[in-house]
Amino acid sequence: MAKLRIIPLGGIGEIGKNMTAFEYEDDVVVVDCGSIFPRQDMLGIDLVIPDIAYLTNNRERVRAYLFTHGHEDHIGAVPYVFPRVPAPVYGTKLTCALIHGKLTEHHISGIHLNVIKPRDTVQIGAFSVQFIKVSHSIAGAVAMAITCPAGTVIVTGDFKIDYTPIDGEVTDLGTLAAWGNRGVLALLADSTNVERPGYTMSEKKIAESFHGLFKDAKQRIIIAMFASNLHRIQQVVDLCVEFKRRICFVGRSMVNVTKLAMEIGELKIPAEVLVDVSDLDCYNDDEIVVLTTGSQGEPMSGLTRMANSEHRKLQIRAGDTVIVSATPIPGNEIMVARILDQLYRCGANVIYNRIADVHVSGHACQEELKLIQALVRPKYFIPVHGEYRMLQRHAQIAVAMGMPEDNAIILELGQALELSEDEASITGPIPTGSVMVDGLGVGDVGNVVLRDRKHLSQDGLIIVVVGVSRETGQLVSGPELISRGFVYVRENEELISGARNVAMGVLARYERIEQSDWTSIKNGIKDEMHAYLFNMIKRNPMILPIIMET
Repeated sequence: MAKLRIIPLGGIGEIGKNMTAFEYEDDVVVVDCGSIFPRQDMLGIDLVIPDIAYLTNNRERVRAYLFTHGHEDHIGAVPYVFPRVPAPVYGTKLTCALIHGKLTEHHISGIHLNVIKPRDTVQIGAFSVQFIKVSHSIAGAVAMAITCPAGTVIVTGDFKIDYTPIDGEVTDLGTLAAWGNRGVLALLADSTNVERPGYTMSEKKIAESFHGLFKDAKQRIIIAMFASNLHRIQQVVDLCVEFKRRICFVGRSMVNVTKLAMEIGELKIPAEVLVDVSDLDCYNDDEIVVLTTGSQGEPMSGLTRMANSEHRKLQIRAGDTVIVSATPIPGNEIMVARILDQLYRCGANVIYNRIADVHVSGHACQEELKLIQALVRPKYFIPVHGEYRMLQRHAQIAVAMGMPEDNAIILELGQALELSEDEASITGPIPTGSVMVDGLGVGDVGNVVLRDRKHLSQDGLIIVVVGVSRETGQLVSGPELISRGFVYVRENEELISGARNVAMGVLARYERIEQSDWTSIKNGIKDEMHAYLFNMIKRNPMILPIIMET
């Protein structure tokens, strides 16, 4: 019998960029298609998505995309992947609506979106897939039981076990247990909160905290959160009704997602409660609630622009109650700390997770992860959705619960896992990695370009312009030096004059400057000017010689 191949293309050894291919004979299905925030050293990069070379190489075999939920780290790469490897989509109502919005925004057509409900089963080539309800910080999250002749794999997606969810739909532990009784070949489980003991707090706890804050607030209430957390937004809306406040949405993603959610019935807001940002001046401060983006301190988000007095309609004022209802995503801690400081400088009453229960995670803690292990009882366990230490810790928990150590498998990007009932083996290499999105360019910025951007940002640039006669090959102008981000020329005339003399010394070695000499002249100017500047002020700017014929 053929083996099932599990091929992680993202979401292993990192939080974000989730994408996993499942392959059996001639059929491939892909679970999720996410993006990740760029690292701080990825200067100018907007987004990072998985390298899909494996999918493009097997384009005709890709039967479908299956989505666990609609967070950006699971759907963010859709507009960049689907045009290259199109296939039908399966997801819940909100997930498909969010994907449809992305496709429309990028003018992509021809992708068939299939809306499914929990416990639905679909047949896709050799695969039978059942969708299983789970709780998360967005509506419409599902796990999946992916079955092929080699066996069944359970993919939890992002989940927690919330016994009192806002929508009343608890994680379907019964279906997970039923699959465990039938026999599960492998479990791929969310590792995000594996380092946290105990259980994740229920989303209903937020309503209790917010109620007290609404009761005490004397002026405007401004809340920053993820736009996709519709259950929390609904709780805020209900509190606005109770305390007779108006709600306004600020930030492109907040406006777009809430509008879409209202259209499909996932968010219910009375017409008299919702107001436009341009109409806020018609109400007293104690009648206003603003829901905005910026819980991660993003420079262009609504909260950041308000705090820095850069927003056209709103600025943070003394006495405002500002609630940051999120915890920093790893890597965003510095940006979040800066925006909190700025909010305090504005005189706001700032509430965040360290001082009040204004955020609960959407991910399972240790005891919930153990419960899933106990119910599913897989033969093999593959921790996913986490940095390496998280994957390692999750594997240790599985082993502590009785799984053979060899059956708890930690994969890395570039590896594929081949599974059968009798054995598991790691194969590869598979082409994987990160593709950087900069504006409309996808993958056209690589390590060399990033290295140059970093060099420019740290050391600046000197342009050396030389004019040469086309007829005589003699120097007719220059060398002129233009400094950008290096030194202020008027205050460093002696240094610039010395650098100009260095360039002149290189040019003086040539009686006639021919085009065939241009490369060696440019290299000579760069090398000798680098040495001169480093010797003088211990700096290493980028030097760009330009020779022009006149």
